[in-house]
Amino acid sequence: MPVWADAERLARVVNHLLSNAFKYSPPGTTVQVHGLLDTPAHGPQRVGFAVVDEGIGMTAEQVSRVFERFYRADTSGNLLGSGLGMSIVREIVRLHRGDVH
Repeated sequence: MPVWADAERLARVVNHLLSNAFKYSPPGTTVQVHGLLDTPAHGPQRVGFAVVDEGIGMTAEQVSRVFERFYRADTSGNLLGSGLGMSIVREIVRLHRGDVH
């Protein structure tokens, strides 16, 4: 299916999501990417993907804040990051009229 999108920005989304999946998953575990197709009764078809990992997980409070700029769920200081990745993901996806969950 043809997709009208900014390929460079979508590549950045994929990079952030996969980077987080691998960063927060134990070595030797699986990270999966699933393609998604939504064909609603009304409106345009939508495409997307889901990243599934075996990482450390997040609490409900952490999930509620994950798209905040500079928010870091891991406060140990053991993993590098600025806390901007998921807010960038959300902004790019919104610019493409999409949703991120």
